[in-house]
Amino acid sequence: MEEDYTLILIDAPAIEKEQVDKEEKNRYITMPLAIINLADIIITVSLNDSQVLLPIKSGKLKGFYTYKKTRFILQIFYRVATMFLQYLRAINRQSEIIEDKLHVSQKNKELIELLELEKSLVYFTTSLRSNEMVFEKMLRNERVKRYQDDEDLLEDVIIENKQAMEMANIYSGILSGTMDAFASVISNNQNSAMKFLATVTIVMSIPTIIASFYGMNVPLPGRNNPYSLFLVLGATVLITGIVVLIFRKKDLF
Repeated sequence: MEEDYTLILIDAPAIEKEQVDKEEKNRYITMPLAIINLADIIITVSLNDSQVLLPIKSGKLKGFYTYKKTRFILQIFYRVATMFLQYLRAINRQSEIIEDKLHVSQKNKELIELLELEKSLVYFTTSLRSNEMVFEKMLRNERVKRYQDDEDLLEDVIIENKQAMEMANIYSGILSGTMDAFASVISNNQNSAMKFLATVTIVMSIPTIIASFYGMNVPLPGRNNPYSLFLVLGATVLITGIVVLIFRKKDLF
């Protein structure tokens, strides 16, 4: 005879270590956490050793009793929601550090790190939405016995989860806007550099053109003048100076 049970599947936040340029970086992801509620026991299943259950394993979870199964499940829910908030604050702090680096370096490395954080926020937002559906279904489910304290705790879980979802959306919007702004700054700096180099090329070509004329084997004005070299140099400096002044006036140099 098949035993009656309730399967609850939620997403829990997790940190994955990865090596980037010989440095160990934290990558924020989500992993499924299954809770199987049997008649006498509760079974939790996770791909890795979940940090959500760490306080329970170490005996540091306040108000935890083995005979209060429903409250134990709700405590796991509350732990998941608070961990989402904790990791979201960590992501926000890390993004601020990267932004400070971007003000100085403006390299692709920092933009890639911001992109990784934005991907983590997308994972968080998707998982929080799915968790919200599970929590609200739990609120309507009559198969799981609840007392008044359990109802209050479940409402707190839903509130914490919604707060985490709002924070994830806000941080994702800020991060996306920051990346677009810095990408525009980098592109503008590149355009300015190309404009400066093009201007320098034009200015440097003026002496080359004049020297080329007087390097040809054809009669040119002033070729018999003993001061022709100084006249040509003076004319070159004068024309180059005029071009530089024009470019500076046009904000091209």
